[in-house]
Amino acid sequence: MTDTRIFVVGVGNIFLGDDGFGVEVATRMRRSPQPEGVRVDDFGIRGVHLAYELLTGYDLVILVDTLDLGEEPGTISVLEPELDGAGEVLPDAHDLDPVSVMGLLADLGGSVGRMLVVGCQPADLQEQMGLSAPVAAAVDEAIRVVDELVHEHLSTYVGREH
Repeated sequence: MTDTRIFVVGVGNIFLGDDGFGVEVATRMRRSPQPEGVRVDDFGIRGVHLAYELLTGYDLVILVDTLDLGEEPGTISVLEPELDGAGEVLPDAHDLDPVSVMGLLADLGGSVGRMLVVGCQPADLQEQMGLSAPVAAAVDEAIRVVDELVHEHLSTYVGREH
């Protein structure tokens, strides 16, 4: 039995093409059983709602979203955002910028142990439903990366317990 809490959060706007990537990853991950202590959910664009949810306490939060780093469309990257000074930004109720969410969380008196972003380079963020071919093809890779990060955290946590 583990006391660690991990939250995998799919974020994005399904009406803006590839921006629905995180939502698709979370939807697919929820179809499979997760290890004890791991929650997977889709928060879409509800940043304020997410900040309040994070008040319940998580050791690791993995946000899954599009991430424009100038790579080839469909490229998966993992970043640990710098959250210093996060309280300086007011979150938009319909935006899910990690710094803004963490700023609101800090303002509410909460925190998380660690936050990672598993991002996919988008190809098309125009108003439309559905992912572009390269981004749709990257969903399985993103799930693999998230699973690897979860298992890495769980093995480190269990290692500290003994």
